Amino acid sequence: MSIKGLERLETWKKSRDFALSVYKEVLPLLPLEEKWGLNQQIRRSAQSVPANIAEGYGRYYYQENVRFCYVARGSLEELLSHLVLAHQLDYIPSELFNRLAQQGDELVRLINGYIAYLKRNRRGANEPGASSSIRDDQTPYIRGELDEITGAE
Repeated sequence: MSIKGLERLETWKKSRDFALSVYKEVLPLLPLEEKWGLNQQIRRSAQSVPANIAEGYGRYYYQENVRFCYVARGSLEELLSHLVLAHQLDYIPSELFNRLAQQGDELVRLINGYIAYLKRNRRGANEPGASSSIRDDQTPYIRGELDEITGAE
């Protein structure tokens, strides 16, 4: 891994800083009974965001980098969901939650911008095996909509 290369990548730096904030400010506030529950879920999703951005960065083909950015974005959304729960359970104060939610929103925008940049730049697009593409089609999540598309009853 090229630490110097990652340090130039704003998306990775911001996601690393966000994970550090979560570790330092949220995890110590969680009750002991959450040690193997919410605590571990928050740890894993917080770690996953910068780790997947770094893994994608280490791939040559832009499609793989984009795929790992999608995973990072999903982990970030998972982390934000855990933070909502922690806040609703009164484990973290509103001021901390609001600040982290704002940072999370900013990070989502950064990841989306990085994905757009990767798609425009298309590094490695002319290399052998690069003909596979990632589709951005949105699959409906509501069962009724899926049934309409597939014709299922």
